[in-house]
Amino acid sequence: MDDKSALLDQLRIDRSNEPEDSGHGGRKWWIAGVLLLIGAGVAWFVFGKPAGLPVTVATAKAAASNGSAGGSSLLDAAGYVVARRAATVSAKITGLVTEVLIEEGSRVEANQIVARLDDTNIRASLEQARAQLESSRASATQVKVNVANAERDVSRRKGLVEQKFISVAELDTAQTTLDGLRASYNVAERNVAVAARAVDVAQRSFDDTTVRAPFAGVITVKAAQVGEIVSPLSAGGGFTRTGIGTVVDMDSLEVEVDVNENFINRVTAAQPAVIKLNAYPDWSIPAEVIAVIPTADRTKATVKVRVAFKEKDARVLPEMGARVSFLGAAPKAGSPEPAGVIVPSTAVLGSGQPNGTTGAVFLIRGTTVERRAVKLGAKSGSEQTVIAGLNAGDRIAIGDLAKLKDGDVVRITTADAKP
Repeated sequence: MDDKSALLDQLRIDRSNEPEDSGHGGRKWWIAGVLLLIGAGVAWFVFGKPAGLPVTVATAKAAASNGSAGGSSLLDAAGYVVARRAATVSAKITGLVTEVLIEEGSRVEANQIVARLDDTNIRASLEQARAQLESSRASATQVKVNVANAERDVSRRKGLVEQKFISVAELDTAQTTLDGLRASYNVAERNVAVAARAVDVAQRSFDDTTVRAPFAGVITVKAAQVGEIVSPLSAGGGFTRTGIGTVVDMDSLEVEVDVNENFINRVTAAQPAVIKLNAYPDWSIPAEVIAVIPTADRTKATVKVRVAFKEKDARVLPEMGARVSFLGAAPKAGSPEPAGVIVPSTAVLGSGQPNGTTGAVFLIRGTTVERRAVKLGAKSGSEQTVIAGLNAGDRIAIGDLAKLKDGDVVRITTADAKP
């Protein structure tokens, strides 16, 4: 037993020499590490975080001349291409379509046949009218022969009366017969004229079964097919149509825009302009104001303006969207071009105000900004023209401009934005 007790004593761990605070010491090292990390984060936030309000930089570019003989743009307006001459071609009568000779996109000339209607009944009426005319002419010829015979009879009776072979009463009877035949002949001639007019009416009805183009142009809509009924009076359901198709005179294309009535004083007849189609935004088309329609739309507070194309082009189609820049007077020979640059509208405080008003921009000066007052020109979409206060190549800030003030430090976040 003594040997076993000695062996058990040797296996026991002696804890008399361990430090009393070993657990508390490890916790202190862990807390110190956490505090060190927090201090490093605060130091980065205070000393390492980039300073200044984040902004994007835009570079002002010189205003283009728009390729026109006019001056700078005074006003921009949006509208659509419309055709001054456009017609839905239809027959004058209600009838069944037997032939259609047009397709969308095909070109037609004036009086060209575009469709035909069923003419069976009208052709029969025409033949009947012609027969009636021949009958009236034959009747008139018969009466004319009788009149000539009566005239000869009266002439003979006059000679017999002079020779005392017959009485005057017999001569009077012959004269009365002649006068009656002459009256009948006049009636027969009138009947011939009436029959001739009936033939004309039937011929016109027959001609109306052939539908012709009223003027030269391009077919934009084919509305009827063979077997359908067309009626010019009212649109019905099913196979009833009001017309055969729509023809547009492409030489009559123009642009109609709605101009805010507050700025209509800047637009006059014959004023130069530039048209840009939404489908071809880089194509500037010389134009000219045709007329300012002398009435306003009270619901939209706008006035309609008609603008003509100075150059015809097959790419211009009806109902295309368009923007029109109304130009000022061209500078006189020898006078300097008016200064002006184009910048993004988001870089200008007060962008979108009427021409001639002032706004403000923030010029980039290293890491700070300088507030500068500018004079505004016309605004076109996302672009703003500045006619005074900026030069081409100046770098300006885009961002939350309301939070900026002169001398603020900024932080550039992206590359230059092109206007």
